[in-house]
This record gives sequence, C-alpha cells and structure tokens, in this order.
Amino acid sequence: MATDYDAPRKNEDEADSIEALKERVPAAGSPNVDIDQGDGVHGFDLSGADLADVELETVVIPRQDDEFTCMECFLIKHRSQLSAESEPSNPICNDCAA
Repeated sequence: MATDYDAPRKNEDEADSIEALKERVPAAGSPNVDIDQGDGVHGFDLSGADLADVELETVVIPRQDDEFTCMECFLIKHRSQLSAESEPSNPICNDCAA
C-alpha cells in the first residue's frame, strides 16, 4: 500500500479514542472463518479402487554421459541445463543458478 507523505495528518484532537476503536472490532465470539469439512484425506474418494495389493515397479536407469547431477537441488539434469556460471567441480543447473 502506498503512503502519501504530503497528505495532512490528524492531530491529537482528531485521533479516535480507545473506546471508539474497540467498538469497531468485531466480537471475539464470532469468528469469520469458513471451514470446509470436505477437505483432507477423508474427503478423497478413489472410486472403488483398492490399491493395497498393487506392487509398484520402477526401472531405474543410471545417469547418462550427457547428464549431470546438480549440486544445489541434487537432480539429474541434461547438459543443456548446465549453468554457464557453474564450475566443473561443482555443476549447478540453470534453475538453481537463477
């Protein structure tokens, strides 16, 4: 929010009293919070899919010759994403160098 320092300021007589400020504050017993009961894990339905017996298999491919490991985020990246400012002993990707 911008502040206009040239605008006239209130003097002591125009300042609101503490009682007037307390009247503006809403009652403490009436919170204005909208709580959605459908949020969370219990509201998520998998449409009858039972994944308890499913065994997931992932094929891990070793790092290729045209890839490097970023020393900031530790992700395997392609050489085209190597930052020009990184050192050969400490390769950093473009995302981490930014």
